[in-house]
Amino acid sequence: MSQINKLKILNDPIYGFITIPNTLVYDLIQHPYFQRLRRISQMGMSYLVYPGAHHTRFHHALGCMHLMQKAVQTLRFKGVEISSDEETALYIAILLHDIGHGPFSHAMEHSIVEDVHHEEISQLFMNQLNEDFDGKLSLAIKIFRGDYHRKFMLQLISSQLDMDRMDYLKRDSFYSGVAEGNINSERLIQMMNVENDVLVIEEKGIYSVEKFLVARRLMYWQAYLHKTSVVAELILTKILKRAKELTQKGVVLPCSEPLQYFMQNRVTLDDFNADILKRFALLDDFDIVSAIKSWQFHDDYVLSNLSSMIINRDLLKIQIAEDKIGKVQLNELKTRYMHKYQLSEKEAEYFVFKGKLKNQAYNKSSEPIHILKKDRTIEDVVEASDQLHLKALSKPVTKYFICFPKVLLES
Repeated sequence: MSQINKLKILNDPIYGFITIPNTLVYDLIQHPYFQRLRRISQMGMSYLVYPGAHHTRFHHALGCMHLMQKAVQTLRFKGVEISSDEETALYIAILLHDIGHGPFSHAMEHSIVEDVHHEEISQLFMNQLNEDFDGKLSLAIKIFRGDYHRKFMLQLISSQLDMDRMDYLKRDSFYSGVAEGNINSERLIQMMNVENDVLVIEEKGIYSVEKFLVARRLMYWQAYLHKTSVVAELILTKILKRAKELTQKGVVLPCSEPLQYFMQNRVTLDDFNADILKRFALLDDFDIVSAIKSWQFHDDYVLSNLSSMIINRDLLKIQIAEDKIGKVQLNELKTRYMHKYQLSEKEAEYFVFKGKLKNQAYNKSSEPIHILKKDRTIEDVVEASDQLHLKALSKPVTKYFICFPKVLLES
């Protein structure tokens, strides 16, 4: 009987060759739950702004694992003991950290299921995979939850300077073409160390950290919070909201069985069992796009118009402001649209609405980025840096927006 070679090498446009380190990792990558990530876009609706941004969560997860391999290699070189079991657990935890994302990643996070964060669904997937793989994921799950006694390992997976952020900034910058988001992940990893069970960056790497934080701020304003991406994602959530509303009233909408199930049923975190998890695993971007293509021809004014906006990239107008949008302006636009198309107020609210955007490149109140000084003391990067703009980067910036149909500009 021929044996399958499970020690594969993958070609990645960002890092070159990525190696799959062992057979367990290979088997996890081959699992349908992980293969589904090939059909989940990494940057949601950003491809409507940046045509190249069609990469997937699958790309990203493999990139994160590659960076984790580099981090383990660097830390071992500097005398940090990491056992082979811990090493594999780190690879598994970072590989599966985003496995719970639904269609279009963050765009529909609370639309398919009710107020369930993707990290919570990731844990459910990990628990299920742990059963399928006879408990071989137990240590990875322990690290992912923050229950493992070596705290720096969680920082490698989830912190303000983790493998996840390093990969998505570099990868999203590459595929979108937003050069300002490019970071030197190799340099950052080479400067990593562990001091008193805390992940630190050696002092000589501080400029790379500063560049990383500036790149993160710029990527949020130029890509993730780009006004066209924002309005497209909001329209997408409103399409699903309307579809659920019609379905609850007994209207049968053409769509895939898994999507039909989540439109007919209100699913919270407590409702998740193995069966619902299986159904969720069948959902991806293709279900949504396929449904929207059909719904653009539906009799319902709201559903058909919102759907055709996404399909034809003829979106609502979005205006950004520094100050809060007043109710008077909102109601005036809403009233005009209601009268123009004989809509109810509830229907008009799907087309005229307001909201806010928040960007904070660095959060001083959460787990800080630690700089290891030459005298072996540890300092927050903001205090260690001589750059005043880092203090500014740690302050949240809020902008406000209003969305409405472009036809209202003409009258």
